[in-house]
Amino acid sequence: MKHSILLAAATSALLGCTGAQNSDSTEAPAAPELTLSWKTDTVFTGSESALYDPSADIIYVSNGNTNAGEKDNDGFISVLNTDGTIRDIKWVEGDLHAPKGMALLDGKLYVTDIDAVKIIDVSSATIEKTVAVDSAVFLNDLATDGERLYFSDSRTGKIYSMTADGSYTTISTTNKNVNGLEYHDGHLYALDGEGLKKFSDDGNYTQEVINTEVTGGDGLIILNDSTFVASRWHGEIFFIRGSETSVILDTQAEKSNTADIGFVRGKDLVIVPTFLKNEVAAYQLRY
Repeated sequence: MKHSILLAAATSALLGCTGAQNSDSTEAPAAPELTLSWKTDTVFTGSESALYDPSADIIYVSNGNTNAGEKDNDGFISVLNTDGTIRDIKWVEGDLHAPKGMALLDGKLYVTDIDAVKIIDVSSATIEKTVAVDSAVFLNDLATDGERLYFSDSRTGKIYSMTADGSYTTISTTNKNVNGLEYHDGHLYALDGEGLKKFSDDGNYTQEVINTEVTGGDGLIILNDSTFVASRWHGEIFFIRGSETSVILDTQAEKSNTADIGFVRGKDLVIVPTFLKNEVAAYQLRY
C-alpha cells in the first residue's frame, strides 16, 4: 500500500540542500508513514549507504557506485549534518573504488569495497588498513555488535565475521543475494533472496526466516525485536511489524533508488541514499 508523501519545502545555505526537518505530533498515526524532511542537491555520485554516528551527530555516505563492481578509484565518503547540509563532500577519497556498507567501531569506520574492507581512522580521515578478503566478489553491507564486524558478499551468498584488527572468518554460506545486515540484542539479522533472516546467538548462526515478503532487500533498520524498516534498491521502503508488512515509500516511478538506508535515532529520521539520482533524502518516520 502506498502512502502519500507530504513535502515540507525549505532551503539550506550549504550546497543547495533543500528542505527542513519536520516536527510532527507525537501521536501515532493510523498506519506507519514516512514524510519527506529534506533532500540534498545532486552532488553525489552513486550514493549507496548512509550511516549515522551518534557520538558526532553526523551522517556518513558512501559514494562511487555507478560502476559498482569496478576498481576505478572514484569512490569517496561524504559527511552530512542531520539537517541535510553537507559538512564535507569528499571527507575521504583515494584508494576507494565502490564503497558500500559501513560500520563504526572504536574510532574506526569500516567500509566494504568490492573485495576488501577498508579501515578508516575517523580522527585523521585516512585509510589506515586494507583487508583483502579471499575469494570475495561483491562485498556489500557491514554491521557490528560492538566487538566484532559482520559483512556480506551478495554474489557468493557468504556472511563473514571480523575482529577489529581485520582477522575474518566465514560464518554462513547459504544466503543467496545477501545484502543488508544489522545486529540487535545478541542476534545478527540479514536481508537476502529469501527475505529477512534472524541468526541464532549460539555461535552456530542457524538461520530463521522471519519475513518472506521483503525479498532482495538492501538496507535494514531494527526498531525493536519485532519491528523493522527495510529498503529494496529499486525504490521501495517497507515497514515490518510482527506478521504485518506494508510499503511506506515507493519512488520507483521517479526512478529514485532506495539503497542502504540509515537511521537517526532520537529524531526518527530514515536516511535514504538515492544511488543513480545522486541525492540523499531524509524522511520522518511515524508509527
